[in-house]
Amino acid sequence: MKNSILLFTACLLYVAGFAQKAQETESSKIYVKPKLVVGIVVDQMRYDYLTRFYNKYGEGGFKRMMDEGFNCKNNHFNYIPTYTAPGHASVYTGTSPANHGIIGNNWYDKETKSSVYCAGDENVTPVGTEDVAGKMSPSRMLTTTFADENRLFTQMEGKTIGISIKDRGAILPAGHTANAAYWFHGKDEGVFISSTYYQEELPKWVTKFNSSKTAKSYLKDWNTLYNIKNYTESGSDLNEFEGGFKGKDEATFPYDLKKLSKSNGGFDIIKATPYGNSIVADFAIAAIKGEDLGKDDVTDVLTVSFSSTDYVGHNFGVNSKEVEDTYLRLDKDLERLFKILDSYVGKGEYTVFLTADHGAVDVPSYLHSHNVPAGYFGKDEFKENLNSFMAKKYGASDLIENISNNQIFLNRDKIDQLNLNLGNVQQEVANKLISLEDIYVAYPATEIGNNGYSNGIQNLFKNGYNQKRSGDVLYQYNPAVISYSKTGSTHGSGLNYDTHVPLLFFGKGIKHGSTLQKTEIIDIAPTISGMLGISFPNGATGQPLEFVLDNN
Repeated sequence: MKNSILLFTACLLYVAGFAQKAQETESSKIYVKPKLVVGIVVDQMRYDYLTRFYNKYGEGGFKRMMDEGFNCKNNHFNYIPTYTAPGHASVYTGTSPANHGIIGNNWYDKETKSSVYCAGDENVTPVGTEDVAGKMSPSRMLTTTFADENRLFTQMEGKTIGISIKDRGAILPAGHTANAAYWFHGKDEGVFISSTYYQEELPKWVTKFNSSKTAKSYLKDWNTLYNIKNYTESGSDLNEFEGGFKGKDEATFPYDLKKLSKSNGGFDIIKATPYGNSIVADFAIAAIKGEDLGKDDVTDVLTVSFSSTDYVGHNFGVNSKEVEDTYLRLDKDLERLFKILDSYVGKGEYTVFLTADHGAVDVPSYLHSHNVPAGYFGKDEFKENLNSFMAKKYGASDLIENISNNQIFLNRDKIDQLNLNLGNVQQEVANKLISLEDIYVAYPATEIGNNGYSNGIQNLFKNGYNQKRSGDVLYQYNPAVISYSKTGSTHGSGLNYDTHVPLLFFGKGIKHGSTLQKTEIIDIAPTISGMLGISFPNGATGQPLEFVLDNN
């Protein structure tokens, strides 16, 4: 009898253990629970920077992500305009400007008749500085991020910290419920700051970092990481297509940053060098330790935006030695960050994705020198031409209220006074624009808003068009035509050089592999949300990339 009872008890324990194991297996198919999700955005990173500099990268940064994780090789933005603020917002909200409302870095507010900044907020107070650079919050972003949804799902126990050189690169990804967002304030201070939207004073670990003189240590010589003769993936160091720094006649290595800082905004010069990325990596590592990110069983989120790549690209151009050196150094900074994650959070206990907020065009004057169609668009002449057209057509010179972000805002009050049909006026302006040599396409807002475009450039306009915030006529320049200086690169179009950006996943819950299947930037947030088993961001329109997830 006793043996029978023991046998029965053993059977029950076996069945219970089997059931528990089955339950755990089943739950693992439903969601994956990394201790920390790290979202990395590299500002102005074209996809071909992965392949062009591949042989120069080490094994622990970009290559590690590709070798251990999943590479989406045909990843694109699905809207116009491709700028920093809309890019960061779209990555983390899983939707486009049509829904999240961040239609540019700045935009014309039709109600106040003034320009507003994407993260500007007069209702908050700077923390860590007295400068207005601290008067920032995510209040103008209309939808949640996946970081917000993780906070809500975990009853606010999961932390969210956002970090960047740029305020918008820290604030928008972290979302509305973040514990904190920190951005770098240069000038004569060289510190990371925040605002009272998040907290009344800086935590001790931030104060300690700011007093460590880390920023000052980067006011040093910027020379190439390796022998410049080996930088065969970029053009000559001395050329006519680069901007450079005030106080130095030629845009050539080396750069004495301590000396040049006096005429280039003090500590702000760090932003326009690879050391801006290095100090962000330094601060991110300090945040991981200072906030104990990934140290319990509740998933935390760390958003990191490396913005100096954008400053360097704007200044020196896509094909410069400076851009190549910046990416080789960023590769080293990523390796440092991943090693800290391995040791502090635990290898296999965190998930990382890396993407960009937009790409960039080759310097048009460089393209033109090689017989590639390219050019420059004169904004002042354009505005005069358009005003003259409106005066002749309608007998009024004040029908154009604002031109910004390749959008034209009409004076609707004046149009009403003249008893004009808004749709007709929009169409006439679009017709005028399309007659200009360097305008590729132009569409009235009524056409964009009222048609169900699902592909082509019209769809890109539609996804970037917010009914309340966008203008009356939307247009785009010819390929490789920009409104910019004749040195350096820029971005903003819906063409491949601006839309095609990296998308790498690696870590817990991620398969190893790659695809040339087209993916979109708005797919990232639903993918992370699906992996975590949390609600999608409330405005998300992207689709989870199930083929990158390993839920077994």
